[in-house]
This record gives sequence, C-alpha cells and structure tokens, in this order.
Amino acid sequence: MNVPEDLRYSKDHEWVRVEGAAAWVGITDYAQDSLGDVVYVEIPDVGTTMNAGQVFGEVESTKSVSELYSPVSGTVDSTNPDLSAEPDRLNRDPYGEGWICTIAMSDPAEVDGLMSAAEYRSFLDG
Repeated sequence: MNVPEDLRYSKDHEWVRVEGAAAWVGITDYAQDSLGDVVYVEIPDVGTTMNAGQVFGEVESTKSVSELYSPVSGTVDSTNPDLSAEPDRLNRDPYGEGWICTIAMSDPAEVDGLMSAAEYRSFLDG
C-alpha cells in the first residue's frame, strides 16, 4: 500500500497535502483499492464552506458508494476539473492526478490532529 511520507491522513482515508494555507485533498491508495473501479465522483462546489469531519461529496464504484469527509475546515478553493470525465483517476493516481479539491483552511492547526504516514500505516494494520 502506497502511503507517501509528506502527507497527513484521516481515519476516513482522506489525505491532505499542505501548501501554505491551502490543503490539497484526495482519497488514499487504501481507499481507492477498497472501493474498486471508481465510476463517479461527486465533488463540492468552489466556495463551499465546511467543517472538519463534514461530508463534502461521494465516490461511486462498481462495488459501493462511499462518502467523502473533509479532513480540515475551510472553504473550497478549487476542484479537480478532470474527475467528472475521468473518475478512474482516483484509481490510477490517487496522490497526484486524482486529487479532489483544495481547501483554504480556516484553522491550519487542524492538520496537527491528522495522522502521519507512520500513524496511518499502523491504523491500517489495526
């Protein structure tokens, strides 16, 4: 399972890459593997304000539908325009071209409450 060291992780299997006050958000390799072939991604609109832990979209696969939870609080700054036409980007490149949205964080300290790569690996081994 691919768990990049430079990211932070939620218990709901979302990842966060922090760049200044922006948080890039996506689903982990574990999540995309568990879902199977992704066929649809519902993503939030730019300008949507959300709190950490709030549902902000969903991923539909050939196996199931799973909700997406915001790992941090803030306002959606941008969304991945390619996911509507190519939702399988989540399967092919979950940490790169499969990013879901960026969030302008209202409380950057929330990132400290997310798991490091080592903590996430331990969480997966559960």
